[in-house]
Amino acid sequence: MSRESKLYPMVYTALMAAVVFVLTLIYVPLGESKVHFGNAGSMLAGLILGPWLGGLASGVGAFFFDLTHGYDLVEALVTFASKFLMAAAAGLVAGAYKQEGSVLNTKGHGRVVLGCVVGGLVYIALYMLKTFIKQRYVAGVPLDGTWAVMLAKLPATAINNGFAAVVTPILYTALRPALKAIGVVDQLRT
Repeated sequence: MSRESKLYPMVYTALMAAVVFVLTLIYVPLGESKVHFGNAGSMLAGLILGPWLGGLASGVGAFFFDLTHGYDLVEALVTFASKFLMAAAAGLVAGAYKQEGSVLNTKGHGRVVLGCVVGGLVYIALYMLKTFIKQRYVAGVPLDGTWAVMLAKLPATAINNGFAAVVTPILYTALRPALKAIGVVDQLRT
């Protein structure tokens, strides 16, 4: 493997991590949480880079967002894991990485949409699990209070992921021809 062929995946992964970070900055407060564009960036990373590099980009971007916005290291690591798994699920289900070891090769728009829906559901489940553990076992909140906090956080996370599942396939479909034309597929081929 040439030096250049090792460099391109690292550069694109770092670029998508920055995209995730910046898109998470764009948000609207909603109750106990916020509606932001970061999940769309995470899913897009999974579709463009494939499950593993896309997951890494998503996790790193979200991790650094958390660290620079008042969350502690443990919270940032949990965010890394959940965003990694969201992007990886989107990339795996969409099959964006399968053909000849390259990205941007899906079997149809339906698979891309399904990948984003599955990625969103994975994230919602992990976010609710994290909220339950944090409230019940870390903060010691009684069970009824824990359920109340989870219920208060659910609308924002559902909206985030619903929005991402709608917007990400549109962005991916729009970007895919341009990324192919400039040779991103060839540069990311393993």
